[in-house]
Amino acid sequence: MGRVGAGGTARAAAAGSLLPLLLLLARPPPAAAGNSKESEAGLVSEHFSQAPQKLSFYSWYGSTRLFHFRVPPDTVLLRWLLHVSQGGPSCSDVEITVHFRSGAPPVINPLGTSFPDNTWSHASFHISTPLSTMLLGNTSVNVSHPAPGDWFLAAHLPPSSQKIQVKGFVPTCAYIFQPEMLVMRAVEVSILEPDVPLPQTLLSYPSYLKIFVPEYTQELRLELQGCVSSMSPGCPVRLTAGATTLPRNFQRVLACSGLAPACHLLLSSPPWGRWLQVTVESLADPHVTVGFTAKAAFTACRPWSVTFHQLIQNVPNQTFDTSVVQPSQSAAHPDPARSSRVDSGPFCLLNYPVLREDTDVVSVHFQPLNGAFVLVHSSMPSVLQLRLDTGMDSGGSFIVVLRTNKTEVTNGTLVAACVTAASPFLSFNTSLNCTTAFFQGYPMSLSASSHMANLIIPYPETDNWYLSLQLVCPESSEDCEQAAVRVETILYLVPCLNDCGPYGQCLLLRRYGYLYAGCSCKAGWRGWSCTDNSTAQTVAQQRAAALLLTLSNLMFLAPIAISLHRSFLVEASVYFYTMFFSTFYHACDQPGEAVLCILNYDTLQYCDFLGSGASTWVTILCMARLKTILKQVLLVLGTLVIAMSLQMDRRGIWNLMGPCVFAFVIMASMWIYRCGHRRQCYPTSWQRWVFYLLPGISMASVGIAMYTSMMTSDNYYYTHSIWHILLAGSAAFLLPPREEKAGSWACLQKFPCHYQICRNDRDELYAVT
Repeated sequence: MGRVGAGGTARAAAAGSLLPLLLLLARPPPAAAGNSKESEAGLVSEHFSQAPQKLSFYSWYGSTRLFHFRVPPDTVLLRWLLHVSQGGPSCSDVEITVHFRSGAPPVINPLGTSFPDNTWSHASFHISTPLSTMLLGNTSVNVSHPAPGDWFLAAHLPPSSQKIQVKGFVPTCAYIFQPEMLVMRAVEVSILEPDVPLPQTLLSYPSYLKIFVPEYTQELRLELQGCVSSMSPGCPVRLTAGATTLPRNFQRVLACSGLAPACHLLLSSPPWGRWLQVTVESLADPHVTVGFTAKAAFTACRPWSVTFHQLIQNVPNQTFDTSVVQPSQSAAHPDPARSSRVDSGPFCLLNYPVLREDTDVVSVHFQPLNGAFVLVHSSMPSVLQLRLDTGMDSGGSFIVVLRTNKTEVTNGTLVAACVTAASPFLSFNTSLNCTTAFFQGYPMSLSASSHMANLIIPYPETDNWYLSLQLVCPESSEDCEQAAVRVETILYLVPCLNDCGPYGQCLLLRRYGYLYAGCSCKAGWRGWSCTDNSTAQTVAQQRAAALLLTLSNLMFLAPIAISLHRSFLVEASVYFYTMFFSTFYHACDQPGEAVLCILNYDTLQYCDFLGSGASTWVTILCMARLKTILKQVLLVLGTLVIAMSLQMDRRGIWNLMGPCVFAFVIMASMWIYRCGHRRQCYPTSWQRWVFYLLPGISMASVGIAMYTSMMTSDNYYYTHSIWHILLAGSAAFLLPPREEKAGSWACLQKFPCHYQICRNDRDELYAVT
């Protein structure tokens, strides 16, 4: 932790794209600027770390490695230390990218794909640094006055190549990434109470203040009064309100450098129900004393709760205090059949309580308690509070749909809506920029030409969200005085938009106890929700690919027929098993319309892999010409070993190649034994070598080379189909001929009613059947 106070060497490559309040070059923390013991005692250091993770080349969001930290309150400086190590013989100097975000996982787009329509996403704050640079020293990123709570880091390697690599066949490099979080936290923080002056004196170190903003605060006024300096004129003070959030930052800075003894900062719609950080720094020379008095004042916003006053009239036996000035009954009882008007009086918003219904993991449905409709007036905004503050709601997509009747919105009216976090937007009468004190909201609108509006927010920040709606008349305010519009709201949180569509699969990812979702796309579709069709396959291409991968398995009919003709019944059964499950596995592995699954996908995949390994195993053992009992034992044991190895690691190449190499050793030993015993090469016929063994070995070699080094995502349908043909063709060529003493199947061709003598070809015994 001593490195935080002393600073460190920052090696970030993207320094030009940082926000002004982010310092990539490590510097002394604010407390280190002075040498007084008081400043050193006002800050404490804390250290957090997480277990390292192996980085992957980026292909979809599941390729990233997510890290989740919690920043303590009153943190004045946050430093990320990024450690990287490598291991393996084939490591290259790749570029490592790390994304940062406060409140939710970062929304990233390394492939440059398009997002779905009506999706609001902002480029994530990130740094990209070569591996060689990160290995020389710790790369560090500093954040001044970070927002307390959840912070997320997502790290990944460059976009992956389209080449399909077989696990365990080629040497790989392991890139290990581990972040550490060092924080400097202020323990001497002055609490600024409303309307209570707080004297402060600045020397060479900042003064840290905080004020609690209650709910329904419309405005917050921060004022510095009686500001005087011992040696410089004016008020050399800089006031910073709010905390740093990424990727966007809305800290408000006030420089009181004028000659006036007082200056103020007005914050509209500050964050409700939380502490607001305020930092005051001296702009004068060191050792110059600056004195001032800080004061805060709130402008309260009185809400009018529709459901509450409906409940009042539904319970006539109870008594209530009605001394306050109330809006007209049209607000208490929204009636779309008649024109309504709400007299604002002391009220500033119309509150619609919302029911939150958790339907599944990262799945929430919101609905107003009085129904799905919200009555929108021109005198004050109608506000819905949407609680996405459980800590498990930021891993999905938040969707807002607004609809209204065509007859209710006239040409001169406009329903303006704004979706914000922390506090609602209440200034529709003066501005439509949808900006609160520290948040840029997401605007929506309904008009005579557009009766429906959609909004998609991927990975919303953990917070209380608000939907504000108000009737606005840009041309003439008289059109809105007696108007009221009923708006239908559809509000829900889902893991993936439209379940990633027909060409994607929505997968839940987990980082310890934190769950988040991502879309894995197929058939050339890309993007956050698999909606980018710039490289997508057409339906005809998908069907052609499915036919290639399934019909190419019919090549196994050749080794099946040859096995039956030569009395290799076990081999024929294994080839038929492989053909059947490989056909239906690839029929189930297709996306979109060209998909057919007769069993669970995982079961079909396991049976396909098992059939491929068993086919190779029985073919090599058949070539070895073993005794019957020994061959049967090895067939069963080898199949069981292959099944066990596939259960351990289905995609490990040596789990299949190991048993096959063992079978090849047995075959080679038997051939060498026969060569020495007979004093001639085995097999003895040159025709057997030229027309069967050499073509079979060549086809098997080309198939293995294609399977291990030539397959890519683009040519998979062609190369894998050729692999099917080569595997089946090599088995047909390599199967040995029928033994010389083998008889015909005459005893199996008929089913007589009397006993018949059949010959056992291998043991040369006679048995009564």
